Formats: sequence, C-alpha cells, structure tokens
Amino acid sequence: MSKARRPGPLRWLAYCFGFGLPERYREWVLRDVTGPTWVLRHVVRVLVQLTIPIVAIFVFIPAPMWVRLLTVIAAAGPTLLFTCGYVVESADHRLAKAGYDPRLGERLRKERKTLSLERQRTANARRRERAAARLARR
Repeated sequence: MSKARRPGPLRWLAYCFGFGLPERYREWVLRDVTGPTWVLRHVVRVLVQLTIPIVAIFVFIPAPMWVRLLTVIAAAGPTLLFTCGYVVESADHRLAKAGYDPRLGERLRKERKTLSLERQRTANARRRERAAARLARR
C-alpha cells in the first residue's frame, strides 16, 4: 500500500475546522477517519478548535485565574463530550467531503476490529497450547 500524502500544517488546521482538502489528500482522509487512532485524532481536532475560545477566555476575561480555569472547564468539557458522541457521524461526513461513500468508514473500522479480534484469538490459542505443552512436560 502506498503512503498517503499528508496535508501541510495550514491545510491540516483548515481541515480541523471543517474545510475540505484537495483530491490529492483523499487517501489520507480515509486513513485519518478509519485508522487505529481515529477517535484520538477526532479528539485532537476538537481540542484544536477549542484553542481559540480557550485563549480568548484567558486573555480577555478580567477575572482571577481560578475563574478563568473553571470557565474553560465548564465550556470545553461538555463540548468535548458532545462532539465525541457524534464521532462516527463526523468521520462519515469527512469521508463524504473527500468523495467516499460515508458508510465506507464504518465498514473499514468493523473489518479492522474483526481482524484484530481474530489475531487476538489466534494468539490466545497459541498461548494456551504452549501452556498446555509446558504442563504436560512436568
């Protein structure tokens, strides 16, 4: 499999804020929303989006630091929870913007999960066989 071309920092920032990427980054978008760390990547994108209001709160609110910190927690916490509730829909939307069928992401993630479970079951079976062989030698 060829290596997907990554967007530069400015394009990635635009992507974080919901802008689409040119066609040449299509494969990267697919890997971004279906790879093993796709949920973590979503959380990072949300945190990048939250940096602007967080910085604005710390810079422009004339209050003690503890009030600013509680304001950030009160605003960012529910926002992060809400966006994580829609992580699949967000990923599907990004796939559609990149020109893929939105259902492709869920299918690829399910296939990867199934493969991972099969590998784990195989590894566990081998471990049990080795343990049984060790017990039989005693």
